[in-house]
Parts: sequence; structure tokens; C-alpha cells
Amino acid sequence: MTPLLITLLIVAGIALLIVIGYLNNVVENGKLERARLKIELAERVRRCGEISESFPGQFMTPALKLLLARLELNLEQRRLALDKYNAELKGRIAELVELVAQGSGIALNNPPCPIQTEAKAKDVRFLLEALHTLVVKATQENVIPTAEGKQWVKEIRHILVLLHIEFFNNLGQQALQQEQPGQARLAFERGVQYLRKQPEPKLYEEQLTYLEKLLNRANAQVMDRMEPAQDEQNELTEGLKTDEDETWKKRVIYD
Repeated sequence: MTPLLITLLIVAGIALLIVIGYLNNVVENGKLERARLKIELAERVRRCGEISESFPGQFMTPALKLLLARLELNLEQRRLALDKYNAELKGRIAELVELVAQGSGIALNNPPCPIQTEAKAKDVRFLLEALHTLVVKATQENVIPTAEGKQWVKEIRHILVLLHIEFFNNLGQQALQQEQPGQARLAFERGVQYLRKQPEPKLYEEQLTYLEKLLNRANAQVMDRMEPAQDEQNELTEGLKTDEDETWKKRVIYD
């Protein structure tokens, strides 16, 4: 065996090792990407279910319920492509196909949930943020048309405004019931300022007028509490009068 042949065999062996290493790396990266995609899809499915089940009934609509079912159906089908023999996924897909087929007649089982605390308002806001992420992602992946995605983004912003309106209204009403007009005035004032800052204030003109009336009512109660009765004689007033009389007498004596 000549030195040249030996050299060629060594080079070929090194090249083969490089190719094997590259292929192994590709396979490993493919496995990692597959695992990452499974986790991502499962998380998005979980978000769809969470929003569909726990979203307050006063904000849930058939269109929104149907959208969530459509998004989840697409995600579950993609999960099944990665796990073709998963019977649980096949069963869930069958359920979602039936739900989507109901169209606008899809059942709404979400009970109304009054937004009476800041914590509850934040919970719903987080659900809206998750919904926004789902819609944007679905639009980017062409699961829903771009025009529909833009319309849903606009609808999500509208629901966020309704959430704030209900929160400030409930907060103010509670304060009035507890005879705390100052707190009520603050809540209604925040609601009025929030609506006035909206890009389309005319869309919420009716709600703004309502909150302004409540603000005026709370403000009137605050002013009533600040004005003393005309015939009110308190100890401080009497004390001031006594001090003035004594001062006058001293001036007469020493003058």
C-alpha cells in the first residue's frame, strides 16, 4: 500500500466521520425541534382551553367561542401529526370538529363574573393578552386570514375597554354603598379619564355620559359633607369667639 493510498484512506475516514457527526447533529436538532414544537403547541392548546372556559360570560360571544374552537382544532391537528397514534388527541379533535360545525349556534356556558376587584380585572386582562398572542400567531401562520386577524385584534381592544368600564363602575358603586363618596369620585374619575383617552371616544359616548353622571353625583356628596350646617356651633367656633372677647377686654384694660 502506497503512502498516497494510505493518505487517501485517512482523508476518506476523516470525511466519513465528519459526515456521520453532521447527520447525528441534524437528527438531534430535529428531535429537539420536534420536542420544542410539541411543548409550544400544548401550551397554546392549554391557553385556548383556559380562555374558553374561564372567560367572563358578560364578555364571551358565540364568535369568540367559535374562534377559540377553530384555533384549538388546528393546534390539535398539528399535535396529532407529531404523534399519529395518540387516541386522546383523536378524540379531542372529533369533539372540536363538532363544535366548529355548530357555527354561530355554538353553546355558551360561561357564567357572568362581576369585575369588582383589581385582582379580578388583572386576571381577565391576562386572558385578553393571551388571546391577542394566539390570534397574532394564528394570523402569521395563515390559520386565519389577515383581515380576520386584524378584526379580532380590534375586538380584543374593545373588550379591554369594556373591562375597564365595568371595573371602574363597580368600584365606584361599591364605594357609594359603603358611604365613601371620596373613593367613589376617584373611581368614576379614573373611568372618565380612561374613556376620554380612547382613540375612538365616540364609540363609548353613552358609557362616558353615564360615568360622568356618576362622577357628578359622587362629587356632590363629597361637597355636601364638606359644608357645615349654617346653625352648627362646634367647640372650635366657641373657643375662637372666647379668645376674641378676652383679647378685646385686655386691650381695654391696658389701653
